[in-house]
This record gives sequence, structure tokens and C-alpha cells, in this order.
Amino acid sequence: MDATTVQLDTSTMATYEMSNSGPTIPVSERVHRMTVSDISVLVVYFIVVLLVGLWSMWRTKRDTVEGYFLAGKDMVWWPVGASLFASNVGSGHFMGLAGTGAASGIAVGAYELNGMFIVLLLAWVFLPIYIASRVTTMPEYLHVRFGGRRLRLYMAAMYLFIYIFTKISVDMYAGAVFIQQALRWSLYPSVCVLLAVTVVYTVGGGLAAVIYTDALQTVIMFCGALVLMAISFGEVGGYKGLLEKYPNSIPTIRDNNSSCGLPRHDAFHLLRDAETADFPWPGVLIGMTIPSLWYWCSDQVIVQRSLSAKNLLHAKGGSLFASVMKVLPLFMMVMTGMISRVLYPDEVACADSEECKRICGNAMGCTDIAYPKLVMELLPSGLRGLMLAVMLAALMSSLTSVFNSASTLFTMDLWCAWRPHAKQRELMIVGRMFVIFLVVVSVLWMPIVQEAHGGQLFVYIQAVSSYLQPPIASIFILACFWSRTNESGAFWGLMVGLVAGVARMVVDFVYPEPKCGMPDLAPPGLRLHYLYFSIVAAVMAAATTILISLITTAPSKEELGGLLWSTRYKPLVQKSVHHDKPPDGLGDVQIKNEVKTLELTVDDNMHPSGNVVGRCCKSTFLWFCGLNSSTESSVPAQSVPVLLPAGLREYEGNPRYHKYLNFFALLWICVGVFLWGFFA
Repeated sequence: MDATTVQLDTSTMATYEMSNSGPTIPVSERVHRMTVSDISVLVVYFIVVLLVGLWSMWRTKRDTVEGYFLAGKDMVWWPVGASLFASNVGSGHFMGLAGTGAASGIAVGAYELNGMFIVLLLAWVFLPIYIASRVTTMPEYLHVRFGGRRLRLYMAAMYLFIYIFTKISVDMYAGAVFIQQALRWSLYPSVCVLLAVTVVYTVGGGLAAVIYTDALQTVIMFCGALVLMAISFGEVGGYKGLLEKYPNSIPTIRDNNSSCGLPRHDAFHLLRDAETADFPWPGVLIGMTIPSLWYWCSDQVIVQRSLSAKNLLHAKGGSLFASVMKVLPLFMMVMTGMISRVLYPDEVACADSEECKRICGNAMGCTDIAYPKLVMELLPSGLRGLMLAVMLAALMSSLTSVFNSASTLFTMDLWCAWRPHAKQRELMIVGRMFVIFLVVVSVLWMPIVQEAHGGQLFVYIQAVSSYLQPPIASIFILACFWSRTNESGAFWGLMVGLVAGVARMVVDFVYPEPKCGMPDLAPPGLRLHYLYFSIVAAVMAAATTILISLITTAPSKEELGGLLWSTRYKPLVQKSVHHDKPPDGLGDVQIKNEVKTLELTVDDNMHPSGNVVGRCCKSTFLWFCGLNSSTESSVPAQSVPVLLPAGLREYEGNPRYHKYLNFFALLWICVGVFLWGFFA
């Protein structure tokens, strides 16, 4: 919507709509401004979140690595499960799932129904291995499993790349679009407001603060999203009404000689044609599962939350809780997006480039405004403020999670490899400055996100994920379950997968997705569907790894204790590191298979002499950043003490409760199979 339209009141709008001299504006495209009650709801939301964040910062010991990055390993099941869900469901999820649902139907919900199974694999299969190997980051697991430093450095860099291009920038863009629709702000000022809140929140709190506020924001998300879902289904006549009306949700302005703007005939099917569909069924069943395995079972953001649980029992309970919640987005987001198309087909389903540009500023399509359109049109004053709080909750929970994990990866896996003698003050400053760097890069990438994949955010996310994540998933599976896998095989398997993934991304940039009705200029065979490419990339990486591992030296069985599923109960061998070992210092400590306890320190030159205000400001800054003012002496990193945690058996918890959890997990899997069969 352009600036002149925003200034029109209702009567002027009606006159303008009937004018023949200007462009036709749909009747439903009226201006809805945030009221005092909406703003009041937002203020209350920010106050409550701030209080919870301050409480969790005060409650948690944040001057150790375990305390700051793993929340002291003291979390119970419900905040772990809520944080898993909140970290996964960001504003990009709300906007992307609803937008893709509006464009093509329920098939995109297969990602959610797939995730409800894979998140159970994390706690029941992969997490025991990570616990037994005593690691804090996923690149560190590959390091202790294979030795050498190149895998650890490559994986840390790749994780950061994936976070920037599939998580941070997409969530920021989606949140900004929602605020743009609600408050009528332009895109980049909206982004600046979001980042100003999120960066301060991230820098101040550790993982404990993130997890507790995630739990609060999960409650807010559910309350708001369920209210909107109920109102939306009531407006369209329930699920039966959606079935009847969605096939007729066709925009007025479209080319009658093309299929542009027409709903898909298979919109209510999860499994679609293998050759012509947007979500082909072999890709949904196999190609979708591979990047899902990477995300739920080896992504630092997700695994870090599970490692924060006080024992394996609570980690399993958290995964089961998250699995139950993963069913709801199909109804709360995908189907509400479809309802938005039914109610506002001219705006949400626009099929003309000029018309789309006028409505939402994106010539590729306006399906991404499906969710905010419902919020601004259907909800009364007050509830609109609640839904804006929901979107901000989704945005902040996902961004703070990614910022926290990305800062951990960069500081502990990359910076310390470059500067093994770095002091703790330097590490804390570097970690926080890296968050700002992430923000800048993500903002610069946003215009590309806006233009990518026909305006469907979720399709963009999954496409890039399918190019880069499958080789990593293959390596983790082989590392955890095949003892013959060695460092050379894993490294070259990743390199082959990387080359294939980058080549596929280049095809998308050289030959962008054509607009509706335009021919595809890509040479035949080059634009392999991203779900099929996921299978190809995973097989290529696995085959390369297996081949090179078989023709090179096998790791000794004595070195594999505690590092595989079959050896998770065996003693973890404290391996000596070979030629890539730093001379001494923090890098030396990190290479060992131990969880580190790092005393956070500050140089003496931070002490303001004779300045009461300066000392107060310094003390406040130290507390805000998690620094311990009692350990402010300039302590070199090599004096860092080492703390060995308990083994896997001590970490498992009460065996009786494991049986109960196993039963409920099996029951929930049966429910998931039924849902797949019902919507297939």
C-alpha cells in the first residue's frame, strides 16, 4: 500500500475506489490503526518480558560457560520443551507457513508433522551420544569424534552462514512486514526497532534468560494464535467451509489465459504428484526428512537447549512436549493462511505484478501478508495489540536463541582457534560484537529474501536449507552410528556436499524463479526440485565419506568410547591431540573432551579510580553482561579450571519414569501416523 492510500479516511476511500482516473483499490483494503488499547497491550507485554528476563538473569549464575551457555544444566522439562518450540517457531514461521498455505494449500504443513517425529529422535537417540561425549557445541562433537581442527572450523563457519541466510534475516524481514502492516511503518525503520530491542535483550541475558522468556512467549504465542484461529474458522464456516471456499478464492485481476492466481486442485493433500507438484511426495517423505534431521538433531540452537536439561529424563520430556506442540502450526498458521486467501483473494492471492507491487510492495506476490491481513481485518481493538505481541514474541524468541548460539560458536570455536591466549574480557566483548555483525549482514541480505521464491518465505528457507544441510546430516549420522568413519572421509564428504549445494544455489541466482506466466530460462535439468536435491546431496556426501573412510586408516576402537551410540556407556578416553594442537591456553583446554568452567574476567584497567558514578556504571555493566566483578583481575586464559561432568548413566534419571515417557512417546507417534494418513 502506498503512502497516499494510508492518508485516506473511509469516505475518501470509497470515493477513490469508484474513480476511473486511478487504480482500483479493493474494498477490504482499509486502514486499521493501532488504538490506545492495542498499545497498552504491547506495553504490558514488554514490561512482563523484561521482568521475566531480569528475574532469570538474577537467578542464574552467568559467570561460567556452563552457566551462561548451558543455563547451569539445571532446566526441567517444560521450559526446555517450550524453548525448543519457541526457538523453532519464529515470526518467519507465522508469516511463511501462512503465506505458503495461502499460495498452495496444506502441503507445507508436512514440515511440522515431520518435525514432530524427528524432535523425538533428538532426545531418544542423538542426545545420549552428545552427553556421553561431554561436548557443548556441535562442531566440538566432530572434533572429539574425529580429531583435527579443520572439521570444527568448517562446521562453525557453515553453521553461522546458515543462521544468517535462513534464520536471522528471514525472521527480521517477517517481523518487519508484520509491523509494517500493523503500524504502517516502512520496512527498514521497522527492522531497526526490532533489532534495538532484540540486541539489548540478547547481550544482557544468557541461555537461562532466553529459555525462561521463551517459555513465557510460548504461552503468549499460543493464546494469541488460538484466538485468531478460532475467529478465522468461525468467519469462513469451519473446516468444511474452508474446503468448499478455498477452490474459489480467485483474484479479480488476473490473466484468464494462464493459471496464475488459481488455487491448486490438490491444495488439501500432503502427498502430491512426484513430477509436477510443488511438494512432490518422494521429496516430502525422504528429502524433507534429511534437513529436518540436521535441524532437530545437530543444530546448535536446538541441541543447546536440550543439553541445558538437568538430566536425560527432562530432556526427553522437553522433546515430547515440543513434539506435541508441533502439530498446532498446521491449524494455527497454514490453514489460517488459507482462510486469509478465502476472505481477501484480491490482496493475498494477487496474480498481477503491478497490482502486487501496489498492495504489498513485492511484485513476486503478496501471500506473505496473509497472516497480518487477518490480524488487522478480523481482530477487534486490543486483540490486535495481543497479536502484535505474539509476532514480537515469536521474533524475539527465535532471534535471541540464534544470537546466543551463534555467539557461542564464533567465540569458542573460531575466535579461540585464532587467538588461543585471548583473555576472558576479550572473549566476552568479541561475542557481543559478533551479534552486531550478524545484525548488519542480515539486514543487507533482506532485499534478496524479499525477492526470492515468489514471495513465499517458508519456501525460501527450506530451499536454502535443502542445499546446505543434507551433507551435514549425513556426516552426523555416520559419525554417531558407524565406527569406521574417520576424519578424512567426513571432511571430503562435507566438501563434496558443499560444492554441490553452492552450485545449486548459483543456479537459483543466475536463473531466478520466473514470475507467474513467464517462461523458466534455466536449462533443462538444472533446476532440480530442492527436495529431490536434498536426497542427491545427502547421498553424495555419504558415499564420499564411506569410500574415503574405507580406503584410509580406521580409528582405533579405544578412541571411540562414549562417542557413538554403541559405545555411549563406555568410558570416554581423554585423547591426546596431534599436530593441530595450539601450544597452550584456552585452545588447549577446549580440545579436550571436557565441559569447561571459565571464570569471566576483566582487565584491571577497567577500574575507574575515585569516580563513584563510574564505579556504579561499571558494576551495572558487569552484572548486565554476566561478568563477575569479584574476579576482575587480568587472568590469562591458560589458568582456566576444568570441571568434568557426570557420565551418561548418572545423567539419565529415574529408569521408571523413562518407561512412562517411552509409552507416551509411542502413543504420540501413533497419533502422528494417523494425522499423516488423514491428510495424505
